[in-house]
Amino acid sequence: MFSLCVYCGSRSGADPRHAEAARALGTALGQGGHRLVYGGGHAGLMGAVADATLAAGGQVLGIIPRRLVSRELGHRGIQELRVVDTMHERKLQMAQAADAFVALAGGLGTLEELFEAWTWQQLGYHARPIGLLDTAGFYRPLLELLAHTRDAGFVDAAQVSRLRVDSDPARLLQTLRDEAASAPPGRSDFNPI
Repeated sequence: MFSLCVYCGSRSGADPRHAEAARALGTALGQGGHRLVYGGGHAGLMGAVADATLAAGGQVLGIIPRRLVSRELGHRGIQELRVVDTMHERKLQMAQAADAFVALAGGLGTLEELFEAWTWQQLGYHARPIGLLDTAGFYRPLLELLAHTRDAGFVDAAQVSRLRVDSDPARLLQTLRDEAASAPPGRSDFNPI
């Protein structure tokens, strides 16, 4: 079963297109018989993608730190909710359970998780694909910054080009799934910490 780790906001944001995109991605995951791996929350985009995955018949694994269970309203309706002690454990277990990563719209936590997974890829800890679901141009400023860091000589062009960017949830899912199928094995032994 293909497992996609989704990083996204625990808020829905001001633009309703972000929640629509989260639901569309969840629906595509569920209809494809795939598993969502995410931060375990019930609120915001996290809840939207999880609920849509469940409604479409998919599997959902949520991983949430004990301290955030009540704050993020840990999702009690998913098949598996793991409660861990720290954010480091959360991120490691999410990464170990995933075949690919994608970031939807979100705040500081979403960006931090995206960049950590991407840095691990750059350092050779994994070869799993990483994508951005760029709904309503949300990630356009970030993509401009990445181009600037590349042009300034701080990031290799090859690393920037490995990031898969699309505005269509189903198409991006297919791209990540296809690339994950050709990636080297090694999900269970992934331990960058």
